[in-house]
Amino acid sequence: MRSNMILIGALTFAPIATISTFTGCEENKSAHRSTQGGASSADNGHGHDRGPGGEHFDEKPTSHGHGGTVIDLGEATFGSFLTKATRDEGLIVAGKDAPIDVTVTPVPGSSVKVIAVRFWIGTEDARGSVKTRAEIESANDPNRWHTHAEIPNPLPVGSRLWIEIEDDQGETTVGSMDLKM
Repeated sequence: MRSNMILIGALTFAPIATISTFTGCEENKSAHRSTQGGASSADNGHGHDRGPGGEHFDEKPTSHGHGGTVIDLGEATFGSFLTKATRDEGLIVAGKDAPIDVTVTPVPGSSVKVIAVRFWIGTEDARGSVKTRAEIESANDPNRWHTHAEIPNPLPVGSRLWIEIEDDQGETTVGSMDLKM
């Protein structure tokens, strides 16, 4: 009787352990849309280690990318904010994502503060695109916002990087930059 109970327990536990092993290793693409509280120094699925607050361990002051050439997308003033955008070198491929960094600072003389920054690739109306909330890339550079913007499939003709800035006054400002494909 005891050996039958052990056998039943083993046969019940084995499939559960197997399923847990395979489902626990998926890349979580939504990790960039939510707070990464409690993140370890693990890779987090996009090529570099992060600290407990989500900061990068491998930061290089001359390069904001993920280990390659950075493409400067330009500078622009959107409402009360100066913006400077970059993306990692690589093809813009429908159905993939693009690592994007945007530095956002108030124009001189303005006291507004940024409370959220969102990016999307596509058209101004965002039809077929996913707006992705960016996060501050590093506590050492609190004006630099980073995310992996999803590229729509199909990619609309004339697609651009769209930047939406929400400030502490309740205002939302939107502007765009060429992706330099």
